[in-house]
Amino acid sequence: MKTDDLVSLLATGTQPIDADGLRRRALAVLAAGTLAAAAILFAWLGVNPFLGGMPGQPMFWVREVFCAVLAGAGVLVVARLGRPGATLGGLPLLLALPIVAMWVLGAVVLVGAPPAERTALIRGVSWTVCSANIAALSIPVFVAVIVWQRRLAPTMLRRAGAAGGFAAGAIGALVYTLHCPELEAPFLGLWYVLGMLVPAAAGALLGPRLLRR
Repeated sequence: MKTDDLVSLLATGTQPIDADGLRRRALAVLAAGTLAAAAILFAWLGVNPFLGGMPGQPMFWVREVFCAVLAGAGVLVVARLGRPGATLGGLPLLLALPIVAMWVLGAVVLVGAPPAERTALIRGVSWTVCSANIAALSIPVFVAVIVWQRRLAPTMLRRAGAAGGFAAGAIGALVYTLHCPELEAPFLGLWYVLGMLVPAAAGALLGPRLLRR
C-alpha cells in the first residue's frame, strides 16, 4: 500500500474536533457542580448573615480573589492535562504564587501581632470545621470535574486526578466564602489551603481508577 493510500484510509470518517463545543460542555458541567455545591451550602450551613457588610473590608476581596485565582488555575491545569503531550508551562507557578503570597501576608500579620493574639489569628473561630467543610463542598464539583475529564484524553491519570481534586477544592472554597466569617491571612493560608489539598489528595488516589478507560 502506498503512503498516500494509507493516509487516506486513516483519515476516512474523521471529523474536526469542535473545540468551542467542548469548552461549552466543560463550562456547563463545572457550572452544574458549582451550583450543586452552593445548594448544599444553603441547605446545610446557610449564608453568613453578615456577608452584606464584608465587601467593605479589603481582606474580603483578598480572600475572594485568592480562591478564584486558584480555581481558575486549577481548571486550566485540568484542561491542559487532558491533552496528550501538552505541557503545563507556567501553570504550576500560577498555582503556587497565590499560596505563597498568602503565606507571606500571613507571616507579616503574625509578626506584627501581639504574641497573645497570634493563636487566635491562626485558629479564628472555625478552624475545627473549615477544611472539612471545604472538602465536603468540593465533592459535587469533583464529580463534575471527573465527568469532564473523562471526555478528555488524560494520560497521567494520577496527576490529572490530583489536578481535578485541587480545582474542585478551590471552587468549593470559593463557594464556602458565602458562609465563612474568617478573613485573616494566617487562617486562610492554613485552613483554606488544607481544605483544597484534601480533595487533591483524594483525586490523586482515585484518578487512576476513575479516569481509566
